[in-house]
Amino acid sequence: MTNIAKMIDHTALKPETTKEMILKLTAEAKQFGFASVCVNPTWIELAHEQLAGTDVDVCTVIGFPLGANTSETKAFEATDAIQKGATEVDMVINIGALKDKNDALVEADIKAVVDAAKGKALVKVIIETCLLTDEEKERACRLAVAAGTDFVKTSTGFSTGGATAEDIALMRRTVGPDIGVKASGGIRTKEDVDKMIEAGATRIGASAGVSIVSGNEANPKDNY
Repeated sequence: MTNIAKMIDHTALKPETTKEMILKLTAEAKQFGFASVCVNPTWIELAHEQLAGTDVDVCTVIGFPLGANTSETKAFEATDAIQKGATEVDMVINIGALKDKNDALVEADIKAVVDAAKGKALVKVIIETCLLTDEEKERACRLAVAAGTDFVKTSTGFSTGGATAEDIALMRRTVGPDIGVKASGGIRTKEDVDKMIEAGATRIGASAGVSIVSGNEANPKDNY
């Protein structure tokens, strides 16, 4: 039987997130045994401190949520995040460059973060599926694999849509069996999670992690 909790990145990325919320997030992560907590960079050190001695990873976001930072900035963000205790980094691709068919820039942008994290942190590449055509989704996934990523990921949770089972299936077909696929954005119930896993997801990003594993109704304001 799949341990769903161990597939969930328990997430708090809203700009109004407070210290109290991070303390609650990390306490829940320890209680339920989530894969990681996913927090904005400003909270890495606190999360790392709270999760010391556990098997819960600290995940953060890079170039978030627009992906329009320079590659140099993203690489520095990743380096700084890892130094502060992050062991997973979720970076947003240069979406405009992908749409311009500037594949060399997109791949180099991803590789800058992969190189910064190499041997120190797992890298997940957010392609923001809601803004892409199927051809662009496939191309983004291929470029991410070529750049050496560990995972491809659907969404930031801050754009026009989130994860769909159809997109997860497309991403899984494109990257093959050896790269992780993370579904994020709008996942609030165990039924949502089951659909994503069936389609090929190996990690779930959700702020409703506690509701998912406990079977309680999620807060409709959860946006990740």
